[in-house]
Amino acid sequence: MSARSTLRALPTLLRVGTSEAVAYRAEMVVWFLSTTMPFISMALWTAVARYSPVGRYDSQDFVRYFLATFSVRQITGSWVAWQMNYEVRQGTLAMRLLRPISPLWSYAAENLGYMPLRLVMVLPIVLFSVVQLGAGSLPRTAWGWLFFFLALLGGWLITFLANVAIGTLSLYIESSSRLMDVWFALFLVCSGYLYPVELFPPALKGLLDWLPFRYQIGLPVELMTNAHGLGEALSLLARQWAWVSVLLVVSLLSWKRGLKRFAAYGG
Repeated sequence: MSARSTLRALPTLLRVGTSEAVAYRAEMVVWFLSTTMPFISMALWTAVARYSPVGRYDSQDFVRYFLATFSVRQITGSWVAWQMNYEVRQGTLAMRLLRPISPLWSYAAENLGYMPLRLVMVLPIVLFSVVQLGAGSLPRTAWGWLFFFLALLGGWLITFLANVAIGTLSLYIESSSRLMDVWFALFLVCSGYLYPVELFPPALKGLLDWLPFRYQIGLPVELMTNAHGLGEALSLLARQWAWVSVLLVVSLLSWKRGLKRFAAYGG
């Protein structure tokens, strides 16, 4: 299928994804409730910072940071690796391959189709943060808004493409769910999801700047809460999109090679 035909099909695929999200809205609410770890971190860190700031963070800064973390997590989430593992084991991936569009596009559209429902859940959190903590909960400048949306898109792309790259390994080793679990554990520790990356020791923070995890959650949250000036934000954004490029190449190559090994088995 040509790129032009794929672009024409995307609106329909997005509508299908949104319809699926509405049909499985109870499952969506359960997933929403399972991602409330930032609220627990917020309670712990605000208690620690009640009498003395931690780094540059006082109690209000921690509340602002973890409300932003929760919101960004809803927007940048993806579950394609687990879905691919299931479909390879069951043989239902063959049904996707029969369609006149790459399965990778349909996976992406299904993920993005959930976005309207996610935004409905996120907007009250963002409004609460702005009302309670002031305008610092959102970017203050035009370039800040532009960089924030680019970082949000880059964060979702890194998450999605990492899911594709690891999910594709199920075509080689039958199941890559455990590898995805390891990636997810590293994501929890290294991304800024449980605590801000800048609170790590300098040497470890320097290492995290070169790993992809920070750019899934940490960078969009930092740009949303005005943590960086223009020069530093530009440098971090360049590293994020370098990771997007690397993961795009890796995921496409592994997908094309993996399909040659696919055999629809299972019942």
